[in-house]
Amino acid sequence: MDIIERFLSYTRINTTTSREKGAAGIMPSSDGQMELAKLLAKELEALGMEEVVLRDTAILTATLPSNIKGEQTIPTVSFFAHLDTSAEQTNDTNAQIVSYQGGDICLNPALEIILKESEFPELVNYVGDDIIVTDGTSLLGADDKAAIAAIMNALQVLKADPSIPHGTVKVAFVPDEEQGLRGAKAFDVESFGADFGYTLDCCGIGEFVHENWNAGDAIITFTGQSAHPMSAKGKLKNSLLMAHQFISMLPGGEAPQYTEGREGYYWVKELSGNSAKTILKMDIRDFYKDGYRDRMAFLQNLSDSFAKLWGGSSISINLSDRYENVANSLEGDASFPIDIAKEAYARNNIEMKAIPMRGGYDGAVLSQKGLPCPNIFTGAHNFHSIYEYLPVNSLKAASNVVVDVIRITAEKAN
Repeated sequence: MDIIERFLSYTRINTTTSREKGAAGIMPSSDGQMELAKLLAKELEALGMEEVVLRDTAILTATLPSNIKGEQTIPTVSFFAHLDTSAEQTNDTNAQIVSYQGGDICLNPALEIILKESEFPELVNYVGDDIIVTDGTSLLGADDKAAIAAIMNALQVLKADPSIPHGTVKVAFVPDEEQGLRGAKAFDVESFGADFGYTLDCCGIGEFVHENWNAGDAIITFTGQSAHPMSAKGKLKNSLLMAHQFISMLPGGEAPQYTEGREGYYWVKELSGNSAKTILKMDIRDFYKDGYRDRMAFLQNLSDSFAKLWGGSSISINLSDRYENVANSLEGDASFPIDIAKEAYARNNIEMKAIPMRGGYDGAVLSQKGLPCPNIFTGAHNFHSIYEYLPVNSLKAASNVVVDVIRITAEKAN
């Protein structure tokens, strides 16, 4: 099956993640994810993959056995993609292929929905290329169905050409990445049996991610003392004002709207309550281990100071780690997955653009579980938007890189 045909067939299955079902602990959170997983399981079996296992969570794994004879030890490389698409748009996808000659792309004449070059200037890089777009009423779903197509196509290439040497290759497709990396968190790394891996998720051609946030959460509860305002003097202790005072003590300028690159932040993301009790929820993010620890310690110290000011029962804080920076698992001798990817990009005449990801992805969770897992591009742009698009040559390049990562892994073992 052609890679474009594969991708288009996957986009026809609506796999929008369901936040409500996810919050209730249901996995997969939408029926479409299981439908896509079942289709992929059949395709993997048709390709001759072994150990094809589809779980009731929609986590799907499969193995391509080594074609190298002898006792040579070759590390087992793995590739991951997620089944779900963002809940930002829930409509079915009606993808179309445009032969791009420059300028704007009219996605939907009837609704006058236009992908404008002035708003998305990177389009100029794809003049003369075929580009897959939507009709402007949904996401394209290249996040992450482009990754699925690239991985499946790479497996097809390897099966069709036994002259390409490869060790054992593992693949996995997981649900509900779009709401807290739930599929990766439920993934059993130990039984999977891979030595290292790559996710394919996000980014234009050439981009590569091997560092992201150290991420944590804070839930801070302020307990006040309610009183009727007519007799409140000396009695009322307003928990809402306590929370606002706490927020005012956070470092100025260290919030998402003021930061970029590798600059960390405190994100005040939810405040709810009344004068008697108020709950503040925050995200803490930092690229550096020491910086992350300092931020968490700062919040603990600030809470301790508030307890002295308002009384020990007036404030409680719960600090928890969400995921680590992938870079933590790729230090020193463990950096070889980066080196292999660099060589694979170079063999395809692709300039690697290493970018720090200001967010989480499945690889962060997998790396923390012991499976080093940087991220390869899919070639798509404008994720979570009706203006999402996928240049065909970029999709093909992603698949070619996967093939060469597998090839180079075997070569380096010689």
